[in-house]
Amino acid sequence: RAAADHGERLSVAIVALDHRSGEILASVGSPAFDNDARQGFIDMTRAFRSPGSTLKPLIYGLAFDEGLVHPETLIDDRPVRFGTYAPQNFDGRFRGRLRVREALIQSLNIPVVSLLEALGPARLMAALRRAGVEARLPGGQAGLAVALGGVGVRLTDMAGLYGMFGNGGRAVRPHYRLAVPPSGSLPDQARVLSPEAAWQVGHILADMPSPPNAPRIRLAYKTGTSYGYRDAWAIGFDAEHAIGVWMGRADGTPVPGAFGAELAAPVLFEAFSRLKPRLAPLGPPPPGTLLLSGAALPEPLREFQPRDALFAAPAGAPVMAFPPDGAVVETDGAPLVVKVREGRAPFTWLANGAALRVGAMRREIELPLTAPGFYTLSVIDAEGRAARANVELR
Repeated sequence: RAAADHGERLSVAIVALDHRSGEILASVGSPAFDNDARQGFIDMTRAFRSPGSTLKPLIYGLAFDEGLVHPETLIDDRPVRFGTYAPQNFDGRFRGRLRVREALIQSLNIPVVSLLEALGPARLMAALRRAGVEARLPGGQAGLAVALGGVGVRLTDMAGLYGMFGNGGRAVRPHYRLAVPPSGSLPDQARVLSPEAAWQVGHILADMPSPPNAPRIRLAYKTGTSYGYRDAWAIGFDAEHAIGVWMGRADGTPVPGAFGAELAAPVLFEAFSRLKPRLAPLGPPPPGTLLLSGAALPEPLREFQPRDALFAAPAGAPVMAFPPDGAVVETDGAPLVVKVREGRAPFTWLANGAALRVGAMRREIELPLTAPGFYTLSVIDAEGRAARANVELR
């Protein structure tokens, strides 16, 4: 029914498991095996697809364990650049400073990329391996884009990953009935997160708003939408079970407007309502959980500080939006267009130390630079804060 409501080519897959033992209770690979339009012969529970934002909870959990942040820590959501990579939020807006728990609930991109930059992508990949998630990387090298879905994973593995949060941070190995060990539990449950970090992540995800017209059951869940609307995900868990839902086209064709929150989340909530009459509560916090307000946190945990914080420009300082540092610009003899973000007008623009424009009120102007060569461009705002970029004009 869910597939039929969204066009003749959409596919859907669901995996439900008991994360206490890893036993897969249900695995549905497509809406109909013999439906060629939906490519129903492809088992999408085993296909490698981009997870969108569904890896974000693991990154936050790792950051909690590393002591980088606490759910009440303040973190910045503002324009940032890591070398040539400048992540943007899904809606293109910036929220400024907010609590870490709010950044996760709102699924903001910039805070989680900042945390992964501090952790290192290798740390995330190692955690995925411990959790039993097989991850396929484009080019074989993990970068910061992994935080936003730049990796291929399987729905079954992701259901196990979310089961790990409900299982106190220990890995869950999804398996079918014939493989259930006699004890009913898995002997190789590797530690992925501490019980405290797993509980904190679950407590935050349980505050996610329910989809429209869905029961208000405080399900701990997360949605994800991959680049180009190719994959819509919703994965949730309680103290006993985890369910993962994937929707999209099996051939990878984009589905315009296919958001995980709108497509997959309602299916997830209905699946849980069919599995059990009520959720199993996640339980009280483990003994070592730090339950404090932001103001009561130890000083290092009150505000997140990136590794390069000592060398970063002060908050609100001007940022050279164009051209970026190291750029090669083809001008074809036309004046150079420059842009500045942040800072306070009026602006003074310099090239190789010589003032070219003074008192500029606009953030995008032309500079009378037409001769080929190397230039050091500088912009100074009304408060004396500056930004600089070395560029080559051709």
